[in-house]
Amino acid sequence: MNSDCGNIIRQTVKKNVLLAVGIVIAVCGAVVISLLPPLVLAKMIDAMTQKQNVGFTFVALYFGLTALTGVMEASREGFLTVFGQKITHALRSSLMEKFTRLTADSLNKQEPGALVSRFVGDVDTVENLFTSGIISMFADACRIISILAVIWFQNKGLALVLFILLPFLFWFTRYVQKNMLAAQVENRRAVSRASGHVPETLHNIRTIHNLSKENYMEKRYDEYIQQSYHAMEKTNFYDAVYSPVILILNAVVVALVMLLSASGSPKVLILFGMSAGTAVAVMNYISQIFSPVESLGMEIQTIQSAIAGIHRINEFMALEEVEKHDVVQEIKKQDTQWQDEGKPQVQSGRYEAGGNKPFVELRNVTFGYDEDRKILNNINISVMHGEQVTLSGRTGAGKSTIFKLLLGLYKPQSGEVLINGIHADTITDKDKRKLFAYVEQTFHMVAGTVKEQITLFDDSISDEDVKNICITTGLDDAITSLEKGYDTICTPDLFSQGQWQLLSIARAAVAKPQLLLLDEITANLDTETEKAVLNALNNVCKDRTVISISHRVTAKTGRIIPVESNV
Repeated sequence: MNSDCGNIIRQTVKKNVLLAVGIVIAVCGAVVISLLPPLVLAKMIDAMTQKQNVGFTFVALYFGLTALTGVMEASREGFLTVFGQKITHALRSSLMEKFTRLTADSLNKQEPGALVSRFVGDVDTVENLFTSGIISMFADACRIISILAVIWFQNKGLALVLFILLPFLFWFTRYVQKNMLAAQVENRRAVSRASGHVPETLHNIRTIHNLSKENYMEKRYDEYIQQSYHAMEKTNFYDAVYSPVILILNAVVVALVMLLSASGSPKVLILFGMSAGTAVAVMNYISQIFSPVESLGMEIQTIQSAIAGIHRINEFMALEEVEKHDVVQEIKKQDTQWQDEGKPQVQSGRYEAGGNKPFVELRNVTFGYDEDRKILNNINISVMHGEQVTLSGRTGAGKSTIFKLLLGLYKPQSGEVLINGIHADTITDKDKRKLFAYVEQTFHMVAGTVKEQITLFDDSISDEDVKNICITTGLDDAITSLEKGYDTICTPDLFSQGQWQLLSIARAAVAKPQLLLLDEITANLDTETEKAVLNALNNVCKDRTVISISHRVTAKTGRIIPVESNV
């Protein structure tokens, strides 16, 4: 599935048409309605200055329009928040779907921090594009234009003053915001360095004491704090300067217009003359126009950040995916072709052993993580159904790489990697766990109960299956002795190292896979614990094909297959 940030946003809008319409109505309504209360107030004041009665209708209309303006503004913010959350959900769901389809090579080239930033920081910037970016900028621009249009018809002189003043105000706002942002970034960097300095010092405290570098480490920390302090000074300075400047400009404009409108010159009054009610309305509009001008600067900045975030998300979405679109057709094709050849047959997604053909086979496999460096070169390995073998060789020879190829994480650069006649990299996720299981050196805990550590939230695995496999591996007594048994929430200190490894074996075997891949599972265990683990393995390995990696003679099983390094 090819997708990008733009398509995801468009699809989200299509799915939430009513919400999008509500946003448009709320934005336009808030802009239009906010212009009306000052005009109504002007009529009321002019009527009072002329000693005319102000009817209840005008009073009710003024307060009603004011309340309605507040309702429309609140509705806009509410709709934008909900829409932003839907965008966030859609983006993160799409990113996770993409993540699960990435090739191992694509994943290896990504820094963990960069991946996290795609899911968190970049998605947040895109959300801000709608909640406080492009829509808000559109609303503020419409408000500025509308206010200027109303003022032009009320007082052309003031409109001309604002036409001259607003560009300067916008430039000043952008200048202050850019400098404040730069200072804030500088402060965050300094704080980050200072925060990282403390654990670094603690981690190397013995070396620091031995080398008498306490003063040096203290000096470095003081430097980071000083950098943070200077950055905050800049931020506070610009923040302190900006607000008074805006207030002064507002006051100067109002005072200037009032003085000019009160002058007796007919020429001046042509531009600046106005009634008392109009003057009140104009002052109200002046106070309204400064706020959106200030917001425009921040909104442009938000849009720029969002564009950068969209670019990074699109880069992630363009990464290479595992090709599985032709798996179903391939399986069906093989299902019809192999029946007459005595090869393994595939029926309804099940992989059945058959004939005298190898269950696991590497045919002339060549592979390297880099094009110029081959880990495996023309490797040939055959393992029959039900056979137990051990891959032997020095560190770096490619034993773990063979496992990665069997797991379908990588495609060979040349040759074929077959499991029961099926190319390993084309086996569907649905069938993988039924076909093979992988046991590593260390157990990787998921958030959940003991039972969920074993089932991995697979509803097809019953409580009876879990119970039986734990009896087989010798874990049942340890689990049932817990306060909540199999429903106990797992914590790192719940089991011993050996018990965690037994749990790893139980997790692998509970789905009744035909193939077990064992990667140095006894490497970190003492002799007694190793015996318990090997005993559990003997129980679960019956009638299964087993391929092991082990450097310890006692842990080796079956036929030994040497793997020689190509380096």
